[in-house]
Amino acid sequence: MIKSEKKLKELSAILDKRNQANISHAITALRDEEPYEGAIGLLIAFYNSTDNASIRKTIEKFMNDLKDQSVRPEVIAEIKKPWKASTRCMIISSCWQSGMDYSDYLNDLAMIFLEGDYPTALECLTVIEESAHNSRRSKKEEIIRIIESNPLDSSDAKAALALELISILEK
Repeated sequence: MIKSEKKLKELSAILDKRNQANISHAITALRDEEPYEGAIGLLIAFYNSTDNASIRKTIEKFMNDLKDQSVRPEVIAEIKKPWKASTRCMIISSCWQSGMDYSDYLNDLAMIFLEGDYPTALECLTVIEESAHNSRRSKKEEIIRIIESNPLDSSDAKAALALELISILEK
């Protein structure tokens, strides 16, 4: 991922004007460029603040189609921010939909699983399941310990998800 203040300022200016056609064009252009630091954060912040369904869908598609492994740290950093639940869910969903390997971030995802609401936990479970096969047994056992050391109330729907996650990691 490159650093480009100029490109970041240009994207920010386009988003600030809130012109749907220009925003869609800018996001489409991002697909063909080398990723630059901060672009994902700007798009997610815009996604979080807009009610425009078309623009939100365009951002979702962009996130789902990410393929450059260098963007994973920025994606995880954005997941950790205090976004609306729907925004956070979209970001996590994009992790597994993109097909990228997030095995280096299983601890982060386990903590988000525990802290988040049910839809967020479900998305985290999916990302962990998709990436766990690329992890060593010791990493999987560490995640199991994290989940088990933060027990959920048995009446909580996430408790069943936690048991399913542990089962997945024990394989």
